[in-house]
Amino acid sequence: MAGNSSRRGATSKGKNKAAGSGGRIRRSLQGRGPTPKAEDRTYHKAYKSKQAAERKQQGRPRSTKTPAGADWVVGRNPVYEALTAGLPIKQAYVAEGAERDDRLRDILKFTAEHGVPLLQVTRAELDRVTGGLVHQGVAVQLPAYEYADAEDVLADALDVDGVVVALDGVTDPRNLGAIVRSAAAFGAQGVIIPSRRSASMTAAAWKTSAGAAARLPIAMATNLNRALEQASKMGFTIIGLAGEGEVPVSGAPGVDGPLVIVVGSEDEGLARLVREHCDALVSIPIASGIESLNASVAAAVALYEVSQQRSGMTPSE
Repeated sequence: MAGNSSRRGATSKGKNKAAGSGGRIRRSLQGRGPTPKAEDRTYHKAYKSKQAAERKQQGRPRSTKTPAGADWVVGRNPVYEALTAGLPIKQAYVAEGAERDDRLRDILKFTAEHGVPLLQVTRAELDRVTGGLVHQGVAVQLPAYEYADAEDVLADALDVDGVVVALDGVTDPRNLGAIVRSAAAFGAQGVIIPSRRSASMTAAAWKTSAGAAARLPIAMATNLNRALEQASKMGFTIIGLAGEGEVPVSGAPGVDGPLVIVVGSEDEGLARLVREHCDALVSIPIASGIESLNASVAAAVALYEVSQQRSGMTPSE
């Protein structure tokens, strides 16, 4: 019947029966616990800042590039030497109107025969890109060096019970290049340098390495002490070269296994914290009238001695 509210499907429009919320309102009034800190809320900018800071503190970039401005070779003789020495050349520049002497003709011939990119620019532009260096109308730019990861270098050396050279405070790029050359010559698996208070792979280092820098991985560690600590945990024996070391390098411990040789600067030697990470300080016996050896010479002597000891060992040793 019309108006029969008891029929199937009928609804009541009375005011005494309100529709239920299904508990929605009650649940919304319940406590949700303390409000998270801004830095713990994923959508908050403080969270992103915290994550970035943690990545900066903990993370290690796979590669680090040489600072801008550190990769120019200028002047006619230095440029020609850089070209013939096999340095990696990104771009060669010659100033418009530069006097064509024999050396410049040699440079132009070399770039043409070896496919080196050559760009002719105004002298003012060449002054600008080289930072005002005395370029004699010609310059070459090296690509920024891409460093290996320190942990990768250590891991690769660990696989073969190899040798890694770590440098502490070696600021002369020629010393760095010479050490890289010696490390490659005596079978080391890599070189680790700190990101601060250290020479980097500039044109001078490339040249002194005589091409070894293209074959041997060089890593830049944000913190050298942390890298040495990691090496120790991985099972490396760490020896530091020090003039006052009581053990001669010929008696250095751990030469039959994974080894890190730490070389300090000629003037200051090894830093205190670096010394504390060394399992032993070893010395190179020299004549009493000589105070110390150049850092690159000391590294070469130590690498040679270690290689000799290793080559003289039998499998049972």
